[in-house]
Amino acid sequence: MPNINYSKSVPIRHNVDVFVAGGGPAGVCAAVTAARLGNKVFLAEAAGCLGGLGTAGGVPVFMQFTDGVNFLADGIGREIHDKNRDLGKIGGCIKAEILKEIYEDMMKEAGAEFTYFTQLIDVASGGKYADAAILASKSGIFGVKAKIFIDGTGDGDLAVMAGAAYEKGDANGNMMAGTLCSIWAGIDWSKTNLDKQEANLEVAFKDDVFTDKDRHLPGMFKIGETLGSGNIGHAFGVDGTDERSLTLAFVEQRKKLKEYETYYKNYLTGFEKMVLVSTSALMGIRETRRITGDYQLNLEDFKSRASFDDEIGRYCYPVDIHESSPDEEDNKIFKEEFYSLRYAGGESYGIPYRVLTPKGLGNVLVAGRCVSSDRYIQGSIRVMPGCFITGQAAGAAASAAISKNTDTRGFEIKELQKKLREIGGYLPNFKE
Repeated sequence: MPNINYSKSVPIRHNVDVFVAGGGPAGVCAAVTAARLGNKVFLAEAAGCLGGLGTAGGVPVFMQFTDGVNFLADGIGREIHDKNRDLGKIGGCIKAEILKEIYEDMMKEAGAEFTYFTQLIDVASGGKYADAAILASKSGIFGVKAKIFIDGTGDGDLAVMAGAAYEKGDANGNMMAGTLCSIWAGIDWSKTNLDKQEANLEVAFKDDVFTDKDRHLPGMFKIGETLGSGNIGHAFGVDGTDERSLTLAFVEQRKKLKEYETYYKNYLTGFEKMVLVSTSALMGIRETRRITGDYQLNLEDFKSRASFDDEIGRYCYPVDIHESSPDEEDNKIFKEEFYSLRYAGGESYGIPYRVLTPKGLGNVLVAGRCVSSDRYIQGSIRVMPGCFITGQAAGAAASAAISKNTDTRGFEIKELQKKLREIGGYLPNFKE
C-alpha cells in the first residue's frame, strides 16, 4: 500500500488539566470526577450523545451495581443508578433518552466541557509523556493540551496512539462477537414466554430459520408498555478497531435481524405483531484491546477474590466471554465459564490502581473496557458498573497527580484511596 507524507499545523483549541477521550460510562465518570475535584476538563465524544453502548449502542441493561450485599459501584455509580431509578421508574433496564440527559446534566453541573462529533485521530507525544491530543471535527482539526490524558474510548485508542502496548482477543486473535442492538414495538408483554427464548432455538434451526446456529441469545428486554430492547444476534468476527470490519458487520446484522423477527413471531408468544423500530448507531462491541499496564488483573485474582494494597474499587460480575464463533463447542465453553466463574452474595475481587496506568506512559490513564487485564477479567469488568468504578478512579487519580504537580505514579496511593472514600467509592480494605 503506498504512503503519502502529510503534515499540518493545527491550532490548540483547549489547554486543560484533564483531557478525556470518549464519553461512554468510564469517560463521563472520569470527567465528572476530575471536574468536581476542581480541575479544568475537556471531553471529546465522536457520537452525538454521552453514554456509549448504554445509549448510542442500545445495550438494554447496566448489569449489577452490587454484590448482593454491598453497593460496589458506589459514588458516582450510585448517583447514576438512583437518577435512572427515580426519573425513569425502569428497574434494571435502560431508557436511553433519560440516560443521555442524566450524563449531560452531570457534566454540565460539574463544569466539564465537552463536544460531540469530535474524533480522536492522533496523540502528539515525546516518549513517556503525551503532549497533545489531535482531534477532528466539522470545524477542522485541532489540538488539546493537558496535564493528564484519560482514555475512555473502550478500545484503548488514545493509549495506543501514545505508544502503549496491548493485547487483543485470545491466543489466536479471536474476539468476542459483537451485537447490533435494536428496538422493537408491538410486543404483548403479558403473553411473552421469555423463558423459551433460547430453548426454542433448536426447533428453528431444524427449520433453517437462521444463517448461523447461534445458541447464545441474551434476549429481549421490556423498556415500555409495548416496547422491547433486543440484545439479539451475534456479529462473529467483527473487529471494533477496524472500520471495514465494522461496516461489514452492520450490513450483515441488519439483514440477520429479519431472521430473529421470524423467530420471535413464529416460535414464541407475545411477539406476533412485533415491528422493528430502529437499530443502534453503535455496534455492541464486547472486546478489543486490553492495554498493558503496571499490573494485569487476571483469572487467579478473580478466583481468589483478591485484594490489593493499591485497590481503587471492587467488582463482582461473572466471567462473561461471548463466543467468537457459532460453533456448538464454543457455546459449551461459554456456558461452563459463565456458570462456574461467578460469586456468591457479598463476594468480589479488588481492582488495583496499577491496571489504570499503561506501562511506559507517565501522564496517561485508561478506564473502562480497555484496562489492563487478561481476557477472563475483561469479560467481567467491561460492563457499565465496572466502567463507573474505573472511570471514577481515573478522574480522582488525575486530580491527585495534578495537585502534586507530578505524573500518574508520583503521589501516595493512600491519598487517592482517601479521596475515593470521601466521594463515595467502595474501598472496604482501606485504612488510613
